[in-house]
Amino acid sequence: SLTTLKIPKHNGRNYGRSWPVSEEEIFYMLRNRLREIVGASTNWKDHQQALAERTSLSQYLAQSQDELPAKTMKDSAVEAHLPLGSQPTLREKYLNYHNSVRFGRILEDLDSLAVLICYSHTWNKELKRSPLSIVTALVDKIDMRKNIIYPDCDIKFTGHVTWVGKTSIEAKMHVSQYHDGAYTDVLDATFVMVARDPENERAAFINPLKLESPEEKAIFQQGEINKTRRVELSTASLLKVAPAAEERTLIHNLFLNTLDTRTVSFRSRILSTNSVWMEDAKMKGLEICHPQERNIFNRIFGGFLMRKAYELGWANACAFAGCRPTLVAVDDIIFRKPVEIGSLLLLSSQVCYTEGMHIQVRVHTEVLDPLTRQHSTTNVFHFTFCVEKDIPAVVPQSYGESMLYLDGKSMHACSLEYS
Repeated sequence: SLTTLKIPKHNGRNYGRSWPVSEEEIFYMLRNRLREIVGASTNWKDHQQALAERTSLSQYLAQSQDELPAKTMKDSAVEAHLPLGSQPTLREKYLNYHNSVRFGRILEDLDSLAVLICYSHTWNKELKRSPLSIVTALVDKIDMRKNIIYPDCDIKFTGHVTWVGKTSIEAKMHVSQYHDGAYTDVLDATFVMVARDPENERAAFINPLKLESPEEKAIFQQGEINKTRRVELSTASLLKVAPAAEERTLIHNLFLNTLDTRTVSFRSRILSTNSVWMEDAKMKGLEICHPQERNIFNRIFGGFLMRKAYELGWANACAFAGCRPTLVAVDDIIFRKPVEIGSLLLLSSQVCYTEGMHIQVRVHTEVLDPLTRQHSTTNVFHFTFCVEKDIPAVVPQSYGESMLYLDGKSMHACSLEYS
């Protein structure tokens, strides 16, 4: 049984239909297709030279969005099939020891698919290579529709562009799985990508979106709502504004509940029953960033970063709860800075909020330059997990931990609201 992919026509070859691929894995082929669109080399030795040659493509960039033809949602529609049911060797890569699918691998595939969707929207058939550098800005939302992804059943990915600004694009993707004779929903994902020049240094204009039906207008309007919500959340960040009155009261009450009534001293603090200090709910990791994990722009692949962050967050939730957690939602994965090849990537996971059977985990990643010893934040990830029993409450001690607690509480509320 062969893997199939549906993508729009490119370089004279019709990819608008399903066609057979003999590669070991569909998304290996997909990433090679992205390299062809951009003009990047699969050979590490030639990679730097290939990217340097892209600078000449700047002449093909539009000076305004009005110069670019409008594209429809159908122009960017992509469908990919992952044949886990018929390819045992492929299945091994996606299998976890719980006899389910490794969700981190699905995150990698979603990131690759989102990039391809956006290149399909911006593709100019008159050019052999795209002058745009399209990179992931953030993962707005991933909502899980089922708890178990079977390791021996085919998976289908579909998606298309749903909203565009002048230089940014929203792509929505849907994942389903063939089981018991029919496809059932697995998850819905919303990624936001940005277009930049060939050297990935400044913003570049993208094609406007042509809406062809009332349904498409409704989809686009939801994209506008998503953008407004992101702006509001950004301006309300606790890194920019002080906590609201009710949030300050909450933190004050948490503090008072940890005071030792026998000493009534700020230095003497005790935990209530079934509680854990936030300091004791951490887990850390380190990755050396090798060329194998590079993307088409010679940086570390965003999907790889998401997979590593998810796996650390899952392990943290598992150790904290003492049982296997189930992912409920992924929120606001922000890509602040690219990760260069050769970097030391430090990952820090923190259980920052719990409520009932839900665990909110924040994973912070940063790169360390071993020569200058400087740290730079690259990503922040938020994961919501659920277990089948009530779990301890995490309690902050410092002001910084209190801000993480409030942020986690807000993320938890958003996860349940939009899931």
